Amino acid sequence: MKRIACLFLALLLILPAASMAEPDEEELDFEEFDPDAGIPVSEASWDFPVALEDMNPEYIILANKHYLLDRKYAPKDLVKVPSKPKEGGIYWAVKPKDGQKLRKECADALCEMNRAIMDDAPEYGYRALYLKSAYRSYSTQKTMYNNRLKKNHGKDDGWVSRPGASDHQTGLGCDVVPSNWKDRAMNEKMMKEPECQWMAEHCYEFGFIIRYPQDKQEITEINTEPWHLRYVGIPVATYIWENNLCLEEFTEQLQQAIQDYLDAGGDRAKVEAFIQTPTD
Repeated sequence: MKRIACLFLALLLILPAASMAEPDEEELDFEEFDPDAGIPVSEASWDFPVALEDMNPEYIILANKHYLLDRKYAPKDLVKVPSKPKEGGIYWAVKPKDGQKLRKECADALCEMNRAIMDDAPEYGYRALYLKSAYRSYSTQKTMYNNRLKKNHGKDDGWVSRPGASDHQTGLGCDVVPSNWKDRAMNEKMMKEPECQWMAEHCYEFGFIIRYPQDKQEITEINTEPWHLRYVGIPVATYIWENNLCLEEFTEQLQQAIQDYLDAGGDRAKVEAFIQTPTD
């Protein structure tokens, strides 16, 4: 009996020492886990100069011959652009049956831009601006494109976009001209007009870009159009203007940033609405 008691006491002395001993294997370094998904929690960050919350995916949609809009695509918030400058609007050079329409935020920004140039007019002698063309539906664009082909013996000369490729179908593209061009056929000579130079210099302050710049024709595949403004929102317009980009270049950068974010384990739900893929 005494031998059993002695063995028991010896065990009690040994066990605490054993619990304090270093383990034979290295201590495991566990990653933080998402208890619902059962995978490591991602620490991927959005690495792009424009924050996701500063972009509206609908406002930066790209429409061209490689990124075609569906024939049924039509913005739901189209409004008639006010046509009286004294009441905060902008003159119309053309008066369509249904009126000149743009998406609400774009229309408001255009009117704000027009008020700004009017404020500068007494000092610099700027002429009044006129809205010559705004939203065009797929069917209207199709008619215009076919008429251009017929007039040009079947050749696409880059002046009228094919249906689905028109920036006007987004409801965010608009042709704005000085008063001395409101009844004339538009061409790149309009770049010399002080009003167009003002727009090129200041339109980003109101969320617009010059959609088809002179030095980006090989990329846009559209002739220079100093009159064609495209609303993308102030943060995006500012980034595009500061970095001398066209919308195609911005889209390419954005899509690469999205892919990098996803490759790093980013949440696809956060960027899903911004993903665009070519249709051709």
